Amino acid sequence: GLFVTDYFTRTPRKLSPFRSFASIELFHFHIPEDTVIAVWNLITFKEQGGTFGDQCPDRSITVYFRSGAPSVINPLHTHFPRDTAVPGSFALTLTWTLPNRTTGVFNVTSPLPGDWFLAAHLPKDEGKISVKGLYEECQYLFQPQLIVQRLVNIAVLYPGYVTEQRMASHNRSCLYKVFVPSYTSRVLVEVLRCRGAEGCPLWLRVRAKAPPLHNSTALDCRERTPCQLALDLPFWQHWYYVLVEKHPGVPGTVSFQVTVQLTDCSRPSLARPPFLPSSASMNMPHSFGSVGGLALGDSPPPTSPNGTKHPVPVPPSSPAGEWCWPVRPTLRNELDTFSVHFYIFFGPNVSVPPDRPAVFVINLLPVLDSGGVLNLELRLNVSSLCGENVTVFGCLNHEVPLTSSDNASVTCETESLAGFLFSVNATASLSRLRIPYPQTGSWYLSLRSLCATDHGFEPCTNVTAEVYLRAYLSPCINDCGIYGQCKLLRTNNYLYAACECKAGWNGWGCTDNTEAFSYGFQLLSTLLLCLSNVMFVPPVAIAVRSHYLLEAAVYIFTMFFSTFYHACDQPGIVVFCIMEYDVLQFCDFLGSLMSVWVTVIAMARLQPMVLYLLGAMLLSMALQMDRHGLWNLLGPSLFALGIMAIAWTARTIRRRHCYPPTWKRWAFYLCPGALIAAAAVLLYAFVETEENYFYIHSIWHLLIAGSVGFLLPPRAKTSGRLGPLPRRKGCGYQLCVNEQEELGLVDPAVASINSICTS
Repeated sequence: GLFVTDYFTRTPRKLSPFRSFASIELFHFHIPEDTVIAVWNLITFKEQGGTFGDQCPDRSITVYFRSGAPSVINPLHTHFPRDTAVPGSFALTLTWTLPNRTTGVFNVTSPLPGDWFLAAHLPKDEGKISVKGLYEECQYLFQPQLIVQRLVNIAVLYPGYVTEQRMASHNRSCLYKVFVPSYTSRVLVEVLRCRGAEGCPLWLRVRAKAPPLHNSTALDCRERTPCQLALDLPFWQHWYYVLVEKHPGVPGTVSFQVTVQLTDCSRPSLARPPFLPSSASMNMPHSFGSVGGLALGDSPPPTSPNGTKHPVPVPPSSPAGEWCWPVRPTLRNELDTFSVHFYIFFGPNVSVPPDRPAVFVINLLPVLDSGGVLNLELRLNVSSLCGENVTVFGCLNHEVPLTSSDNASVTCETESLAGFLFSVNATASLSRLRIPYPQTGSWYLSLRSLCATDHGFEPCTNVTAEVYLRAYLSPCINDCGIYGQCKLLRTNNYLYAACECKAGWNGWGCTDNTEAFSYGFQLLSTLLLCLSNVMFVPPVAIAVRSHYLLEAAVYIFTMFFSTFYHACDQPGIVVFCIMEYDVLQFCDFLGSLMSVWVTVIAMARLQPMVLYLLGAMLLSMALQMDRHGLWNLLGPSLFALGIMAIAWTARTIRRRHCYPPTWKRWAFYLCPGALIAAAAVLLYAFVETEENYFYIHSIWHLLIAGSVGFLLPPRAKTSGRLGPLPRRKGCGYQLCVNEQEELGLVDPAVASINSICTS
């Protein structure tokens, strides 16, 4: 055949350490039909400060692959919520082969067509809280690339027609495909009139959705005559691929014929049991049509391919139509993103007769519905059992309904199918099933009632069970509970939802309390973070005593909003918010930086009010630009320190000795205050982590407030015994310098006040 190669790539993205599914990077690909091989090229490289991160440590990268929907991953081995089905996926770990770059390759032979999802993340870190912009962070970038090779012009088999083929000596196989419509209960593939050098040296392989593999359903035509391969309960509305493969080492040409027979259980003339009820007995309106009216048109295919003719009809070997019952549709009602209710006609109470199953279909839209959670709830009306020991089994299968005829062992599995089983009875009358990130398409729910006996389960007699059925799509499981937040995430044009847990809770629905914070711990951490702001009371008292009323107002503002911001910022249930979180955060950050600003300006002993207004405007602008950026916050503080340094330098030059001139001011106030402030900054920048946040940040509050009490300068006071200074009359001016203020003494009453006035 003719091969066509397609190439797909995605933009590199920065990977994050795994905390929850909200922290992973998700990539969406689409594999076309008839693809024989898909190769993912996984490129990972390091960056630090815009250059190659050769000095960055090697951190393993885990990549997950899944077809049809995103992977449901659990790298931390947490507990899933009850009644949650976890679909499987394939994981791959990348290791580093070069200092700053590594490449991995993942091959899939004959992949399933449609949507494929890749999820990637770094290992969980120690939870260190880093200050943005303090140092160049190591970034790990991940870029997946996809190369697919697909066949074109694959021969199509038409049911009921024979296709003749001659396989030359240099050819090893022939590939065909046949479309299986809905309400098909059996697919029969047969090889006829096979002639070769050694009888019929052929393998017959059949697979749904993609070309067959070495482990697909196969039959050796040398050992079976006639060479027939039957598949019961095929997937509906999908292509089935038929591979006729020659045995290795067989010389010469092999000629054969291939035919396909489909058993349509919705038509009375094809393998329909005589007891199959009509639509009226199923309590369905005539507008839905009869059971026989669900079949496709009886017209032959458009144009028969060359070399085909009508074969002799092959009757079905077993009454496979017993699996095909009328399917009741559901009404889709979209309320919001990933908030969809599926209403059952003449429901939600459903009657399950004793002699036949009740089958329903739930259609999930491609791409749109795979990012949520499919929820099913089944509740049994015990009063409808009439005292019988009845159990109602529910079987949920993807793309084909499954109702077993075996009464002794009720399962939702066959050799080629696997579904989800749940049940209700008089003892346990409620059952739930949750499927995170379900595959899209048609999901079929089959309900069947059986009576329990000493010999197993048997069909009930004259007992019609009544159940309440609810099916809906939700963003997260139980909205992530009280210790989680359901987040709506987007990757390119694909939307999905995930829980982000807090207060030590983990798991897909934030229900794993293995590392959860107790109520006492949450209360203690909240009280420490809030009550540590009381340390601002001494600086407020010192400022009021020294007549720094503006500074005292700023400290009160900071103490108030820092207290209530941390009361609102708690991850658990000990939370108290007096206004919106963003407002509290902005006021807390603004108050903290304004406290630094007014303290430094006061230390510079500059009186113009324009400096205070300038600081308020600069800090508000910086916080609005980036509330967590280092230089946006450090810049105004350094500017204030520069103003103070200039003022102190000017006084030093004018007085020709250091300012402040007294060693007591340096030894007992400035140096201790600077050391305390430096210790607070070091704790905040390098020691604080998520685990120790509540007490390290409380210590930060104490140290910052304490440093303000040491650094705030005293306000000079004039003695009441001295009158006003004489003012020279006439033209000229007076420059009065208060030596007490210049010396920066703590208690101005200790020394005499000498004012020197010069004109």
